[in-house]
Amino acid sequence: MANDSYEEAIAALQKLLSEKGELAPVAAAKIGEITAELQTTPNGGPSVSSSVERLKTGFITFKKEKYDQQPGLYGELAKGQSPKFMVFACADSRVCPSHVLNFQPGDAFVVRNIANMVPPYDKTRYAGVGSAIEYAVLHLKVQEIVVIGHSACGGIKGLMSFALDGSSNTDFIEDWVKIGLPAKKKVIAESGETGFGDQCTLCEKEAVNVSLGNLLSYPFVRDGLVKKTLALKGGYYDFINGNLELWGLDFALSRSVTV
Repeated sequence: MANDSYEEAIAALQKLLSEKGELAPVAAAKIGEITAELQTTPNGGPSVSSSVERLKTGFITFKKEKYDQQPGLYGELAKGQSPKFMVFACADSRVCPSHVLNFQPGDAFVVRNIANMVPPYDKTRYAGVGSAIEYAVLHLKVQEIVVIGHSACGGIKGLMSFALDGSSNTDFIEDWVKIGLPAKKKVIAESGETGFGDQCTLCEKEAVNVSLGNLLSYPFVRDGLVKKTLALKGGYYDFINGNLELWGLDFALSRSVTV
């Protein structure tokens, strides 16, 4: 079955090669790669790449050292989840929140994206993030939403580098990180004379506050805050120096006054 899929891929590439001659070098190289992967192991099966071996080894270690050692935990998780936290974190491979905060399975409902952004409520543009927040707040009943930024964030560096003239050189990245544009403008206005690296650090933290503010645009988040069933927290993980900052966002309605 695996060989069939390889052969189909080669056939498709050869067809493309015959139709579009200018793609010849790329297609020929890809055919060479696939053909090399077709080399079999002694038992006649397809060879396994090192990346697949890494995934297999990783799972085996996890199962032996964690899954098999905690049957009670995984038995409860099989019945459902009730995490206390919802965490927004960056997709950066260096800042996995479960690793950094020592979460166990079931502790946190996690959303990761470029620069740990929370966009404002928009049912059309940001339905993916909105559905995650809605599910976490209304169905999972999380008690805390935490937005965690981090040092040396490529997304924030991009935000600070991109022009403000409306032009774009990327399909998705610039439009996404510009959710944090208020943070960039504040940093430039207040710290325009500092070096670019320091500005990026300031923006990494200020963008968290922008995301916390955007969370207030979700009606079910506001409702949870008013009823005190939900709290919002900001955080900043400096993985270069091994530090973590945490801060809260207070929200309350004042008493009405009759004059």
